[in-house]
Amino acid sequence: MRRRTEQGNAVVEVAWLGILLLVPIIWVVLSVFEVQRGAFGVSAAARSAGRAYALAPDDATGLQRAHAAAAAALADQGFEGGWQIHVDCGPREDCHTGGAVVVVRIDSHVSLPLLPEFLGDDATFALHGEHLVPIGQYQEPGP
Repeated sequence: MRRRTEQGNAVVEVAWLGILLLVPIIWVVLSVFEVQRGAFGVSAAARSAGRAYALAPDDATGLQRAHAAAAAALADQGFEGGWQIHVDCGPREDCHTGGAVVVVRIDSHVSLPLLPEFLGDDATFALHGEHLVPIGQYQEPGP
């Protein structure tokens, strides 16, 4: 009669534990990288949009340039759509007057990668980036 021993079972147990622990850790790391990429993109987009808006000659042109600058910054990070830009300068009607502070805010979201369908399709992480740009007190007069 042959006796069964425990020899070789440790390798199987370590392999299964490694797989069971490694898969969630890889998912967490990929999710963190995705959120960090999105946060960097939104922050860079807000900064670029604020600078483009402040350098424009008027508010309408500034909004167009800010939108284009934000789109370019987000495209560098892999965003194709699903973001919004908000420009505010407080109670002033003209944001390009001396002493104004332009606040540019970019709102977006990223989807968490490799998420199983039974956990839901809309597992997203909201992202917000904001940049303040002061307009100089002394402005060159327009034409």
